[in-house]
Amino acid sequence: MPHLIVEYSGNLPHYPEAEALTALNAALCAHPQVLDELDLKTRFVVADSFEIGTAPAQRAFVHAQLRVLSGRTPEAKKELSDLIAGVLRQLTPRPQGVLVQLSVEIVDMDRGSYAKEKL
Repeated sequence: MPHLIVEYSGNLPHYPEAEALTALNAALCAHPQVLDELDLKTRFVVADSFEIGTAPAQRAFVHAQLRVLSGRTPEAKKELSDLIAGVLRQLTPRPQGVLVQLSVEIVDMDRGSYAKEKL
């Protein structure tokens, strides 16, 4: 915990994943809600098969989901969401003629059922 999963549509060419991973982890680890940098696990997933809406328009998306243990305040979640959105807004490619939608959600993981160990 926390887990950051960033999905983006495959029609966003040359997404700077390495740069984004570094920037996201640096920003999140500097936030007081992330107590140990070792706990943050970030990954990118490319959606090669996707459809956005029904209109025949050029569209793309980036969606980030930060999964955190339950118990954080709405204000802390909003700060984390804004932080992630800011990094992605800065680094996401914007191809000419393509509408890119960016979204971020914070998801609570149940503390009672979450299992984690270091092997």
